[in-house]
Amino acid sequence: MKPVGRVSLETVEGCLVKSKKDLPFQYILIITAIEAERDAIVRGLLKALPNEVCGEVEGPLRRVGRCIVVAGGVGPASAAASTALAIAGGPSLRYVISAGIGGGFPGAAPIGSVVVASEIVAADLGAETAQGFASVDELGFGSWRVPVDRARAEELAAALRAGGLEATAAPVLTLSTVTGSAETAAELLRRVPGAAAEAMEGYGVATAASMQGIEAMEIRAISNAVGPRDRDAWRIGDALAALERTGMILPEVLDIR
Repeated sequence: MKPVGRVSLETVEGCLVKSKKDLPFQYILIITAIEAERDAIVRGLLKALPNEVCGEVEGPLRRVGRCIVVAGGVGPASAAASTALAIAGGPSLRYVISAGIGGGFPGAAPIGSVVVASEIVAADLGAETAQGFASVDELGFGSWRVPVDRARAEELAAALRAGGLEATAAPVLTLSTVTGSAETAAELLRRVPGAAAEAMEGYGVATAASMQGIEAMEIRAISNAVGPRDRDAWRIGDALAALERTGMILPEVLDIR
């Protein structure tokens, strides 16, 4: 993966805008893990905003209208670093969104559906004790949760359903090691009741955004069930198609047309 580098105002605006105070509006930063996720989002945005295309800007970064989409790398550390770099070098941001595919908990998020995070939880950030897992909250070292605007999450999920997708607003887990057994899946649901999806980047993206006072969101299109690892049952193509459809709907819901 190419490094993100700094997203300069000159790069984003084609040298037309030289400082943040000159910007008449705010942008949306969307961070994905890999290029396939980024490209799915971009395809959807292009359909929604066909007359506002800048296309490729530099390396892993694309811009469509007021949406900057970056493939920032896999895992919370890469995601946080890429998000911080993009925020530091880029224009004024209204939202930062972690988006991509992920695993869905059976009964909560079927394959091909979309989960909008009502809460972003680093479900393995803590310590193992004799009594079981203790979160960093319990240890007194910060928080394993990044709050989001639940009303906005519900609004986006409703818009996705109106657009023909199966969608729900529910907690999304961030893990450095994704789940591969029924036992781990059950343990995660014990830690975070009501969780609907897991992925690897949301907490990193949201932490970087919240440290700058920017509202964070997370969107996951479901490619596989959380539990025993079965690559033959994964439907990545269906998840990317749902992600593309999500990209078509985002501009209207977030008022960025």
